[in-house]
Amino acid sequence: MLWSRIKPYLVGTLVPLAVGGLSALLSGAGEGFYETVDLPAFAPPALLFPIVWAILFLLMGYSSVTVFLHRERDRSHALDGLVLYTASLAVNFFYPIFFFRFRFFLFSFFWLILLLSLVLLTVWKYAKVSRPASRAQLPYAAWVAFACVLTLSIYLLNR
Repeated sequence: MLWSRIKPYLVGTLVPLAVGGLSALLSGAGEGFYETVDLPAFAPPALLFPIVWAILFLLMGYSSVTVFLHRERDRSHALDGLVLYTASLAVNFFYPIFFFRFRFFLFSFFWLILLLSLVLLTVWKYAKVSRPASRAQLPYAAWVAFACVLTLSIYLLNR
């Protein structure tokens, strides 16, 4: 009985963790990036990024599974939210590749604006199905908004 309740959350959290891990691997993130570019004074230490992303990926998994399990509350908004979540995962996958591997800093900033829009739309759709699932996405939205500012600052300092 307990396993049947835990299993969806386990699978649901493994998906974004796998997407993030593969993206990091393909992007070369963490290969001394901070030592090669000028950073703004508010840039966090490199060690913070994988910790924050792991937490955010866990929250994404929790939210998506919660919405899926409660989809009968509002099928239309649940489906829309899950489609938006899937799209945000795809956009999220490519951001580190554009930013770290190719160093397309300005393009990456606009790519993050797209990601932030998808995350905020997901929050809105999730709220119609599960308030806790929706609220669990707010740290993700805040981090992506911060990443927008950081990315634009890196572009401006390194053009």
